[in-house]
Amino acid sequence: MKILGIDPGMAIVGYSVIETDGENFSMLTSGSIQTEKNLSDAARLYEIFQDMSLIIEKYKPDIASVEKLFYFRNQTTIIPVAQARGVIIMALEKFSIPTYEYTPMEVKQVLTGFGRADKKQVEQMVKIALNCDNLPKLDDTIDSIAIAICHVRKNLNLVTI
Repeated sequence: MKILGIDPGMAIVGYSVIETDGENFSMLTSGSIQTEKNLSDAARLYEIFQDMSLIIEKYKPDIASVEKLFYFRNQTTIIPVAQARGVIIMALEKFSIPTYEYTPMEVKQVLTGFGRADKKQVEQMVKIALNCDNLPKLDDTIDSIAIAICHVRKNLNLVTI
């Protein structure tokens, strides 16, 4: 099964495509969609939609696992992130990709056993799940991998390592 993990944002969308048999994970691709601050919101959203559509067409995921908006400390970013999330979900719907949503706390709980785990703890568990030492540099991309792994573990009732 191929899972597209997505960490939505207006400036940076982290994405990854992992393949799993339910126990083992392998990374097919990962990266980010980065939009220019000087563009209009409409142009940035269109770019996210277009790039996400290309990723879906190229990797043909079976499902998508997307970070759900849960709580934002910075109230000025919630609307742009929600808009970006909307165009991402629209792209997934365009290609009839079943979509599942998880809050950051759920992802941390499933991967580490602790819903308030820090970035380093999540990163360590992603490394263990993928059986690799080198992960992408951007936190958004690592988060997208964690979101994809979360879906598998949550739906197959797999516990953390």
